[in-house]
Amino acid sequence: MEPYNLPDGDGHFGRFGGSFVAETLVHALDELKAAYARYRNDPEFLREFHYELKHFVGRPSPVYHAKRWSEHLGGAQIWFKREDLNHTGAHKVNNCIGQILLARRLGKQRIIAETGAGQHGVATATVAARYGLECVVYMGSEDVRRQASNVYRMKLLGATVVPVESGSRTLKDALNEAMRDWVTNVENTFYIIGTVAGPHPYPAMVRDFQSVIGNECLEQMPEDAGAQPDVIVAAVGGGSNAMGIFYPYINHADVQFVGVEAAGRGLDSGAHAASLNAGSVGVLHGNRTYVLQDDDGQVLATHSISAGLDYPGVGPEHAWLKDSGRATYATITDDEALQAFHDCCRFEGIMPALESSHAIAQAVKMAPTLSRDKIILVNLSGRGDKDMHTVAECSGIQL
Repeated sequence: MEPYNLPDGDGHFGRFGGSFVAETLVHALDELKAAYARYRNDPEFLREFHYELKHFVGRPSPVYHAKRWSEHLGGAQIWFKREDLNHTGAHKVNNCIGQILLARRLGKQRIIAETGAGQHGVATATVAARYGLECVVYMGSEDVRRQASNVYRMKLLGATVVPVESGSRTLKDALNEAMRDWVTNVENTFYIIGTVAGPHPYPAMVRDFQSVIGNECLEQMPEDAGAQPDVIVAAVGGGSNAMGIFYPYINHADVQFVGVEAAGRGLDSGAHAASLNAGSVGVLHGNRTYVLQDDDGQVLATHSISAGLDYPGVGPEHAWLKDSGRATYATITDDEALQAFHDCCRFEGIMPALESSHAIAQAVKMAPTLSRDKIILVNLSGRGDKDMHTVAECSGIQL
């Protein structure tokens, strides 16, 4: 297999990616590209990054054999990469540490972010508090409602949370507002994008910061499981947790990648967020990728029980992985994700985020079709505390 060297210098993954932004943001993106090119291999930057990951985030996160559940299913062995054990409860903080270290080197005093499930907002607010920087987080008002505990966490950490009332009042609209803020305040503001989307260099930069996940697995799986995984499964909204675990394994041709999109109430219902399975190529939030859009190019409303997957696009590298055949992308419905959530609690004593529950549900489907000596590694990207109200509501329980 040829060495993997994407994106190219202009941020393209084949026909995907690139940078489609207002002229007012070109200078800021050029500044960011130059800073990342300078510091990504800088020994002092890397020393500080890995110090923070170890002493502040609590890395490395372990891999864990879901042994009882695997035995119950009677097929492949399911393993979890325990990103839920990180400080703040998800993978998001890995990227936030990297980006805030860049922001400090650029002298930016104000940090902005968008968030859906709230985990990226919490992680951004956390690192901003860690370094004493102003923080503003944009969040769709529908997500503010269903992720109330994370909204309170952000406020406790000193962030200003701005509810967005436009559009579907979810992640897409929060990202739109954050972009508008950045255009207006570009001189003193650093925008920490939480996923592998947006204009170049964000998709590659976020992937690189998140690849600590897969790099740890490369060492841990032979030691703890006796072999590298046969299949890696991860949920895909924008796609940062998936790229973080896929990327270090890209040249391991015998390791299969399965990304899992939110099928919501079903692909035929129109109430889903499966851009790779049901979208078409377009431009969204500064990059070319697969987008859920109508014939006139208008972005469609999405639905997922999981706020973090409720997004009408996907990172451009995932679009390239799909078209190249290196990865396949399955879909899981709200009901299937809820069942996996409950089963994971009961079988393994682990409460996964609803985002991660989509990936777990796919692994549970796959395991009985494979022999007992096969290994499925699931990126358990976050913990489910934030989803208690949503799960209880779906179960008819008043908290």
